[in-house]
Amino acid sequence: MSLRVDHTVTSGTFSLDGETFDVDNNVWVVGDSSECVVIDAPHDVDAILKVVDGRRVVAILLTHAHDDHVRVAPDLAHATGAPLALHQADHVVWSLTHTGVIPHQSLEDGQVITVAGERIEVLHTPGHSPGAVCFYVPSLGAVFTGDTLFQGGPGATGRSFSDRPTIEKSIREKLLTLPGDTVVHTGHGPDTTIEAEIF
Repeated sequence: MSLRVDHTVTSGTFSLDGETFDVDNNVWVVGDSSECVVIDAPHDVDAILKVVDGRRVVAILLTHAHDDHVRVAPDLAHATGAPLALHQADHVVWSLTHTGVIPHQSLEDGQVITVAGERIEVLHTPGHSPGAVCFYVPSLGAVFTGDTLFQGGPGATGRSFSDRPTIEKSIREKLLTLPGDTVVHTGHGPDTTIEAEIF
């Protein structure tokens, strides 16, 4: 079976540094007709399970640990039996939302995750948060960037645990080196391409 990308948008809030904002988050499900991975678990378990549509969830891959990307992650893990995977450098951010729950797996730069016989490559791209990662799927010509890269440029860096020079370095070294026609599936808003975001 060939790999496909399914998608939904869930709505909720993002809170950090004493402020709260309304947000819409993309949720990406990558797999075939029998198994998949879920990328991020923002606000609504039922909406995500509808996209999963009964498939076996190999893993719940978290691009970073801001609450609008992980709020329902433990509940989704419980509902699916799938492990939560997060870069260890983001555990300090994770603990702001979830105490007493630790992600099951640690993501590492260069790690390869397999779903439906295809490779998902983990790219550590700190800057938006210390443990931010992107997921590159060569067979799809696509990369899932969370809040690291959007249509229009780098993700926000004006809050705790973020750094502008770091995110720009991450994007230049890990993302802009991908083929220019690589589709960028973001954590919020529309898709773009690597070529369109070169700076």
